[in-house]
Amino acid sequence: MSARLVLLGPPGSGKGTQGALLADFLGVPEISTGAIFRKNLSEGTPLGLEAQTYMSQGHLVPDSVTNAMVADRLSQPDAADGFILDGYPRNVEQAGVLDQMLAEHGWTLSAALELDLDEELAVKRMLHRAEIEGRADDTEPVIRERLTVYHQQTEPISSLYKARGDLVVVDGDGTLEQVTERIKAALAPYLS
Repeated sequence: MSARLVLLGPPGSGKGTQGALLADFLGVPEISTGAIFRKNLSEGTPLGLEAQTYMSQGHLVPDSVTNAMVADRLSQPDAADGFILDGYPRNVEQAGVLDQMLAEHGWTLSAALELDLDEELAVKRMLHRAEIEGRADDTEPVIRERLTVYHQQTEPISSLYKARGDLVVVDGDGTLEQVTERIKAALAPYLS
């Protein structure tokens, strides 16, 4: 199946888990910006070294570096028949750059899938995950700040994709299986 998808949703909504399951179901790679950063850093690529200079100072990696890493990843052979992007685009400007990347390949976005989840439930999920995985830095104030940043920077992308008719919203509350089935049903009309 061919699919070019963007995953949206607040931290704690299950994007990583559902993205991996969906990638397996569709037979396309799940591409997360976190994995792209780690790969470029571990391989010491020029982009990885540039990103490291910002991260070591506690700064966000600029869009220009992130965009270049994503463009490079989308040019890999395994992404030719489709992909699921998790963590990109993070803002409206990056969404515009993604449009340009897709156009350069002669591709269009199949859909933007948003996992909708109540904020208090997202906080509970993330606190639970922090406890299980020993993430001492994932405290409630830190989690709430991540949600604030999401609302300010990433949430406007939903409006952009909604205006285009590309947004598919799925309730992220429920068991893993329930959410997976909702996603498959909601995306069926968008997949070829």
